[in-house]
Amino acid sequence: MRQFKRFLVTSALPYANGPLHIGHLAGAYLSADVYVRFQRLMNKDIVFICGSDEHGAAITIKALKEGSHPQQIVDKYHELFKETFERIGVSFDMYHRTSAPLHHETSQEFFSKLYKTGQFEEKESEQYFDEEAQQFLADRYIMGTCPKCGHKEAYGDQCENCGTAHSPTDLIDPISKLSGKKPVLKTTVHWYLPLDKYEPWLRTWIETGYLDDQQLHDPNDWKNHVLGQCKSWLDGGLQPRAMTRDLDWGVDVPKDIPGHEGKKLYVWMDAPIGYISSTKQWAADHKKNWKKYWQDEDSALIHFIGKDNIVFHCLIFPAILKAHGDYILPVNVPANQFMNLEGRKISTSRNWAVWVHEYLDEIPNRQDELRYTMIKNMPEQKDSEFTWKGYQDAVNSELVNNLANFVNRVVVLTNKYYDGKVPDFDESLDIYGPEGQMDSSYHDSEMLRLFDDVHEMCDYVRAFDFRSGLKTLMEISTKGNQILQFNEPWKQIKEDPDTVKVVMHLCLQYVAVIGVICRPYMPFTSDKIRVLLGQKPILEKGELEKMLDKMAEGESVLKAKHKIGAPIHLFTRIEDEVVHTQIEKLKATDQQNQDVTSEAPEIQEAAPIKDEVTYEDFVKMDIRTATIIQAERIEKADKLLKLTLDLGFEQRTVVSGIAAHYHPEEVIGKKVSLLANLAPRKMRGVESQGMILMAENSDGKLSFISPDTGWENGQIIK
Repeated sequence: MRQFKRFLVTSALPYANGPLHIGHLAGAYLSADVYVRFQRLMNKDIVFICGSDEHGAAITIKALKEGSHPQQIVDKYHELFKETFERIGVSFDMYHRTSAPLHHETSQEFFSKLYKTGQFEEKESEQYFDEEAQQFLADRYIMGTCPKCGHKEAYGDQCENCGTAHSPTDLIDPISKLSGKKPVLKTTVHWYLPLDKYEPWLRTWIETGYLDDQQLHDPNDWKNHVLGQCKSWLDGGLQPRAMTRDLDWGVDVPKDIPGHEGKKLYVWMDAPIGYISSTKQWAADHKKNWKKYWQDEDSALIHFIGKDNIVFHCLIFPAILKAHGDYILPVNVPANQFMNLEGRKISTSRNWAVWVHEYLDEIPNRQDELRYTMIKNMPEQKDSEFTWKGYQDAVNSELVNNLANFVNRVVVLTNKYYDGKVPDFDESLDIYGPEGQMDSSYHDSEMLRLFDDVHEMCDYVRAFDFRSGLKTLMEISTKGNQILQFNEPWKQIKEDPDTVKVVMHLCLQYVAVIGVICRPYMPFTSDKIRVLLGQKPILEKGELEKMLDKMAEGESVLKAKHKIGAPIHLFTRIEDEVVHTQIEKLKATDQQNQDVTSEAPEIQEAAPIKDEVTYEDFVKMDIRTATIIQAERIEKADKLLKLTLDLGFEQRTVVSGIAAHYHPEEVIGKKVSLLANLAPRKMRGVESQGMILMAENSDGKLSFISPDTGWENGQIIK
């Protein structure tokens, strides 16, 4: 990434119709928090923006079910969001909301500018209308039978059973969720953003980073699945997208626009503008100029989101910003993929989730334990999984046995041998360790190695590789433990006190460094270490930059004779009972879901077994693990997708007949099993170099046969 004077970082606005779960944390919030805290520690001008997304049909539906007003719903969850983010340590500079007057004003001004400069197309269309409720129906107000799988409770925009996206008019036997009656089609007028006209510059900007002969970003810095999903949409052809809706909850279309009556801004028009209104509020509160962060080419705009929001942040919102004309475009959108829970997809409707506020209540004072586990398993490049056993192992094996053990031993020994003061040592003396004489520059060389390791961690964070950065942090702690274990100061203190001084001085430098570099990942632990060492609290105002400057000059991070505090435990073990309670809680949820199922699924007749083959026939097949990195539709072939697969040692093109079951953007990042030695064949002019293996149920629905999480590409399946 090129050098910028300032950074504006956003996290996806959480939708205010339910609490936060761990999938949200892993998707858009912890990654952003790590990045922002790191940049603050490096003394960068950076602002971290977010807020509650409080408009849309789902909120009005929830209010309807609960017999309340939408404002009551959003007020409840907005306050819960703010409290939960603060408790888990997500350090927004401004957490705003889209129901605020400032946001309505900002959104309306934005819409008016686009309208007055002729950016919209006015279109007439037929939409479902509830005659009893006298209201046009948003997609989520309509339910019916899915035309693909026959599920009887599909929404107007998507079937949650098979995942197929569709139009409300595609539904079989649609009904209104307002009245329960069959809606009628009625003509209405809306304003559309002509994405099809923007497609050429969007493609150039996505694929090369260039816009108007200036390179705004380097596509090599973007994640493959982000670029892949964008290219898939572009290859499929962009269509005009409505920017207004017939609703009674949301931001009004400005009154000076003819035909505004009863029209609201589409939630994907007003929600991302929430980033701008939130920045405006922050600037007003701190007497700053918000335009520097949104309209100056020396500012870097970075969106942290989940993969379900890629298209909106990489194509639609940039198109809106460019159409306005005064705004910068994002330099990166480091979207994460999804986190699963105990082998299943997290489901808010089925309560299959770990709710963050409940975790904080039920397992108190363990914020960093959850942050650590989330970041360690962050779905940066592919879907990942949270398990309670994995959480317990990570805390007990890594945080307790490694980090806490190292820090505790150093503090205990310093208090025991030197009355809690950092020992001084004579650098001119020859130093002797347990296996003979050590180099007289031992301390300096070890500090240089530490300096290099910290720089490596910094490079990972700058590249949005937070898992590797966290791993490097823990490796630094491991090296500190190894220094203690190798030199055994508890054995040498009487025979060779000079060597022990060197070793303990060095280990105290390690602890002091860890107290700073763990701040982005585990801020509560950083605070504890600073107290342990008798240091001032970290304010995130360039402390890491200053520390690296000191180390580069050969200065100690902790001066000799500095007084440290008494030992405390940074972490304690997670007992089996804690994990058992949480697993039983999930089992109870599972049982409740089964109890409310109205009827058991039918037992389907199995397909007959095919003719017998020999073992020799089977072993001729070379089946490998692979990952889909690109996907696109094949022109004039409704059933075919052109896939690019990564086998680790090479890439392959495969044509697969799954287009009726999966959209191209859905399959990018999927782990698959590939029959790699199938003879190539041409299909619709494309040579297919293998075949991916799929499972098919009695309804004809296809599902990927995927290896377990963690398998590398190119492994042989036997």
